Amino acid sequence: MELLITNNPLAKSMLNEKYEVIHINSDLVGVLIYCRNKIHEGHKLLTHPLSGSIKPNENPYKSVILSKKTKETDTQSVKIIEEAIITAKKFPKIHINPQYDEDYRMIDVSLVVRE
Repeated sequence: MELLITNNPLAKSMLNEKYEVIHINSDLVGVLIYCRNKIHEGHKLLTHPLSGSIKPNENPYKSVILSKKTKETDTQSVKIIEEAIITAKKFPKIHINPQYDEDYRMIDVSLVVRE
């Protein structure tokens, strides 16, 4: 089963039957670092870690789909996740309006749902 790495409670509840969900209590950079560690264990990126046109500091939620574990480290996935971490760290943290929390969660889910 593919992995869904997320800090989004909505993604966890909506997608737990389709993916093996790993919910972590972290910000975007923490999610990306967790994904990087899984990639080094042999998983491959199946969704881009900075998908959509939303800047890394505009949504507190992030979900990334990884493949089942393979025997080799995918160098392309390593390159992409490392660049995503560097990019995410460049953006200053901004105040996210809690009034839109449910919207942020739904946007994140919509970026990883695959038919």
